[in-house]
Amino acid sequence: MKTDRVLYIDCFSGISGDMLIGALLDTNITGIKELEEGLKGLNIKGYSLEAERVERGGISGTKFTVIDRGVQQPLRTLTDIRKLLDESELPKKIKDKAAGILENLAEAEARIHNIPIDKVHFHEIGAVDTVVDVVGSLILLESMGVDRIVSSDINTGTGFIECAHGRLPVPAPASLELLKGVPVYSTGAHGELVTPTGAAILTAISDSYGEIPAGRIKEVGYGAGHREMEHPNLLRVMLLECCEEPNTQEIMILETNIDDMNPEIYTYLSEELFRAGALDVTLTPIYMKKNRPGTKVTVLCAPELTETLRDMILMESSTFGVRISKGGRYCLERRTIQVKTEYGDVKVKVGYKDNRPVTFSPEYEHCAEIARKKGVPLRKVYHETIRALEDRSEV
Repeated sequence: MKTDRVLYIDCFSGISGDMLIGALLDTNITGIKELEEGLKGLNIKGYSLEAERVERGGISGTKFTVIDRGVQQPLRTLTDIRKLLDESELPKKIKDKAAGILENLAEAEARIHNIPIDKVHFHEIGAVDTVVDVVGSLILLESMGVDRIVSSDINTGTGFIECAHGRLPVPAPASLELLKGVPVYSTGAHGELVTPTGAAILTAISDSYGEIPAGRIKEVGYGAGHREMEHPNLLRVMLLECCEEPNTQEIMILETNIDDMNPEIYTYLSEELFRAGALDVTLTPIYMKKNRPGTKVTVLCAPELTETLRDMILMESSTFGVRISKGGRYCLERRTIQVKTEYGDVKVKVGYKDNRPVTFSPEYEHCAEIARKKGVPLRKVYHETIRALEDRSEV
């Protein structure tokens, strides 16, 4: 059974680059000295790092700060930042990842302000602290040896902020652009909880979003925001050891009950759902209110197809709503083999667990084709195939 080191990022008070570094340092897996050593590869001068213990809402955490030592820094464009990274002594993996994060941030600013990407002068990206936040986060994550990163839904905050572009709504337009496709919510907390830098880092490093994965918690860290708020202004990270069966996967379950649709439409609906990527579609006879006979449509799919298949059910059927829930499934490893029989070679699907066969099933379509071609009953093809399987050592 495979054991993964999974980092869970709990964004109950949003995320910023400095909060993420603070939370990672707070786990005590890597210290500030190791971070300083890693950042030397950037070849940027005029700053120092500080990590101090503070309290936010009665919970202690690490507040990370990049301190300006008064050295004049240039107003950098994306081209300048790429050059800075290319000429750095950082590992190639971190160079490439950092360049991608900063490019995403630049693209978001360019779209919001309707200017070419290389004309963007970043009021925050060009500052040393933003480059340090991005590269420093990647250095710490690399040192932790994380296999997978899962993020919670993200609390965005509400209200307005003052910045170089004037008075902007929260979430800031650049943050919102970067959070497309990511699950977000707002508790009504006033203030900017998600910064563009935090959004750019999080969306680049997260493998998935959702609840805390099942596992053993090894370390917990809290990164403090710079402001006191009505709630604990902290980012929480958890390092877990998760044991997963290699053939286990997360799925979504879509269901709806229908009692007023032409039965012919179910066939078309099922075919379209399979064509769009559904893992399984089943139709179950049920009795609904007032004892009316109906049909329960159940669809299994990968999480990323949830909205597509939900909308397909709503468009192609008479239902007014779809129930959606999370689930999981364990699948045997599948292989198709050829079995020699008196009717010719027959395709058989075999299920393996731990590399040992545990079940098999002759392929219906292939057996039916052989039965028609040979002019024999389908059941004879099945029986002959099963008999031939018993003589094979690997099944």
